[in-house]
Amino acid sequence: MASVASLAATVHQRVADALSAALPEAGSADPLLRRSDRADFQANGMLALAKKLQGNPRELASKVVAHLPVAATSADPDPVIADIEVSGPGFLNITIADSAITATLAARAADDRLGVPSAQAPGTTVIDYAQPNVAKEMHVGHLRSAVIGDAVVRILEFAGEKVVRRHHIGDWGTQFGMLIQYLIEHPHELDHKDASSGEEAMSNLNRLYKAARALFDADPEFKERSRRRVVDLQAGDEETIALWRKFVDESKIYFYSVFDKLDIEIHDPDVVGESGYNDMLAETCRLLEESGVAVRSEGALCVFFDDIKGPEGNPVPLIVQKSDGGFGYAATDLSAIRDRVQHLKADTLLYVVDARQSLHFKMVFETARRIGWLNDQVHAVQLAFGTVLGKDGKPFKTRAGETVRLEDLLNEATERAAAVVREKSEKLGLTEEEILERGAQVGVGAVKYADLSTSASRDYKFDLDQMVSLNGDTSVYLQYAYARIQSILRRAEEGQRALAHPELPLTKAERALGLHLDQFGETLGEVAAGFEPHKLAGYLYQLASLYTTFYDQCPVLKAEGGPSQVENRLFLCDITARTLRQGMTLLGIRTPERL
Repeated sequence: MASVASLAATVHQRVADALSAALPEAGSADPLLRRSDRADFQANGMLALAKKLQGNPRELASKVVAHLPVAATSADPDPVIADIEVSGPGFLNITIADSAITATLAARAADDRLGVPSAQAPGTTVIDYAQPNVAKEMHVGHLRSAVIGDAVVRILEFAGEKVVRRHHIGDWGTQFGMLIQYLIEHPHELDHKDASSGEEAMSNLNRLYKAARALFDADPEFKERSRRRVVDLQAGDEETIALWRKFVDESKIYFYSVFDKLDIEIHDPDVVGESGYNDMLAETCRLLEESGVAVRSEGALCVFFDDIKGPEGNPVPLIVQKSDGGFGYAATDLSAIRDRVQHLKADTLLYVVDARQSLHFKMVFETARRIGWLNDQVHAVQLAFGTVLGKDGKPFKTRAGETVRLEDLLNEATERAAAVVREKSEKLGLTEEEILERGAQVGVGAVKYADLSTSASRDYKFDLDQMVSLNGDTSVYLQYAYARIQSILRRAEEGQRALAHPELPLTKAERALGLHLDQFGETLGEVAAGFEPHKLAGYLYQLASLYTTFYDQCPVLKAEGGPSQVENRLFLCDITARTLRQGMTLLGIRTPERL
């Protein structure tokens, strides 16, 4: 089905047409339409127009009104505009007809996508997110990249964009020399127990890592053997590569188990770590040096920037290749850009990476622009995110001062949520298995929503008590609103159905809910364009709040207006539930039918 024009878009076009008809000398002036507390919409464009035409704004506004079809003066049997008032210095206060609100929502309800348009000329976005490190535990610092990245992927794909996922895992570097050498000298460390679960895999890796690190720090000869092993790894020695692959595979079992708890899908073809660009590093350096973008400085291959200097005013370069011939992160990141642009044909490169790496990516992107890998047609964006803080406002740590394991955090969130569900389970008749299932949906959803409801660039406080609360701006509040609607729909008697009745007048609460529902598509367009899932979270919270007001003020199954009003209110319930469910799905959050 074709997309459904929002009431805002329809009114904007009608006011713009009336402007052109009433004031042809104004050209294609913008009416500057926005939502208003004084009416449904307010058009403020008359003020700027009056200055341009040197006229009285109220008089100009009156001329425009004369060209607008309004219910009271129009022969249109289905008017969009019920009333227009000229107020103040020429503002147009516009009230939408009740029939237009219901009819537009009915058109949305007839479409699986709720009338939300899909991109007509989609581009290709490569999104780099969820970047754990091989042989290391995932901690709370990995949470935001995974959660924000997953939501942006879902939103962009729903908008019609072609999205290529890339998980740039840390699977290369000097630490693997130490780990591989230790495993060669202690060959049964990973053989005695095959990892069938993520926890077992991580337990095996943790034990081996601690033992290897202890030996590395205590034995100079082992340290030297480990360093030689790094050279073997980089040279592609078969035995070394086979053992390295064992570390990567063992780590993936663990990664995938944690992502599964987060309800995030990760697929093997999307995991292209640092090692995936090894064969490109030398050529990347050659191209940068031959083009003059990078120069040799004290033996290292560097890129310099006029506006980036150290504390003493000295230039701070981006080091692409070290003086000893080793390659830094910059070489890998620039090679990844080459691959994503030249082979994956990306229009947009999106990096969901900690804000503390902003300077690095600023230099990498500028380097790629200088050599032409990025240009006016292909651009890179760092979706920089802030830090997860504890209740004390400091970086989130355990009581012992250690970084919080992501798995522990998710387990605790699930347990807290299960306790909340268990309190209400008697009314619902839930089994213990169902309680635990809903606990996972509510707990993980609470963690995700707390992150996604905050602008990515801001830090936020991790407070599980608040996150699983039924009150306030939480996912539980949204999930509860959805479950409440499902309860009403289940309780509807035979013959009571969700059906729109545009001929019926709407109450203030119904109008507010309907107008907000109509903004879903425009909100998603703004969210996708700016990579801003927090705006979708804000929209959904307001939707749930407006529904709560509607629920409190407008009886549904016992509506005083008879069967037609029951059907119309059931229709408002149904489209609210569908919008909540679609929006929550795009954030990666489940919506239990009973809660």
